[in-house]
Amino acid sequence: MTKDAGNDERDPTPRGVWATRADAAGRAVHTRHLRRVWGLPGTRLGLMHWPPSGVDRLGVGSWGYWWQAHLLDCSIDAWLRSPTPDRQRIIREVSRGIRLRNARWTNDYFDDMAWLGLALQRAAETADVEHPKALRLLIDQLHGAWTEQAGGGIWWRRIDRYPDDFKNVPANGPAAILLARSTRFGGPAADLDRAIRMADWIEARLIDPATGLAWDGLRVDLDADPASTPPGSDIRSVVKKIYTYCQGVFIGACVELALATEDEQWWERAVRTINAVATELADADGVLPGHGGGDGGLFGGILARYLALAAAALPVRYAEAADTASNLVLSSAASAWNNRAVADGGPLFGPSWTTPARVPGSESATARPGKERDLSVQLGAWMLLEAAAQIERQPPPS
Repeated sequence: MTKDAGNDERDPTPRGVWATRADAAGRAVHTRHLRRVWGLPGTRLGLMHWPPSGVDRLGVGSWGYWWQAHLLDCSIDAWLRSPTPDRQRIIREVSRGIRLRNARWTNDYFDDMAWLGLALQRAAETADVEHPKALRLLIDQLHGAWTEQAGGGIWWRRIDRYPDDFKNVPANGPAAILLARSTRFGGPAADLDRAIRMADWIEARLIDPATGLAWDGLRVDLDADPASTPPGSDIRSVVKKIYTYCQGVFIGACVELALATEDEQWWERAVRTINAVATELADADGVLPGHGGGDGGLFGGILARYLALAAAALPVRYAEAADTASNLVLSSAASAWNNRAVADGGPLFGPSWTTPARVPGSESATARPGKERDLSVQLGAWMLLEAAAQIERQPPPS
């Protein structure tokens, strides 16, 4: 694997280098993936794969609603780090592109809608790119997904359209973050109340008491009558898979609720989860694990985003946990950068940050194409580097 010359990663990282690396990752995504929607000016979306297939080029295949939400969020990260007219324009054009390609703001998956809501919320707050009706529509959709089955929580996707019985952390976590932040924009008290109930539901139903990590979700007996069933007795099974992004969204929800309510329990839950990630998920070098390509390419980056948020927000009395969160991000970013490949357009990252990335087309004749082609994998790494840059620019403790 070819590496850029002149970087000795054993040396202490000087201030500013993570911003430079995040810039490089963002430019690479823009160069290889960003395209107009059906050639229309004033719109952008990310191609799902690079090099793109013919279907990708035509824009008629799958397009990844929630991947595009994270493309928007990463573009906002870059704007926050260094605001320029071009970065604001990309935020505006990706927002338009999502609306145009999807034909509406909503879809059938509540986790997807929470992610887009978070990105639109941040775009309004930071970059003056506002879609207030769309944001309220998405929030109202999440309110409507709540039922008292399984003791509460929102569904993963619309059960009126799919034969599904699943409630999970990847839907309730980002929804809780979005609703907890809503009050900053004049949202009703009901938004914060619902965010608290969502996070409490995760705590009660889906936190492993042995490790402190969040499980994936649970399956509900749809035939049980919630009016006459004791809370939780209609749970058919708990899906005890451990994903990095489940930990990230629960940490993010706890941080937002701590800031909104000043209730100490939320800081304590965030700290417990940060420590669990460090002891149960990270490797001996403090590097977060990967979850392959496809949707899994985003998981580690999401955890890194909310670890950086926690590191910045935790009160001084939790300085040790803040350092743990920072170190997890920085160790993972260093490993991802050290294992990058160099391809057309800039650095290329792999689905595992501890394994050297491969440039698509460089595989042997018998090897399957690498997950490096996936937009999700490149966005996950870009998100990680933006998280490292955020930690880098935090003022030192006073």
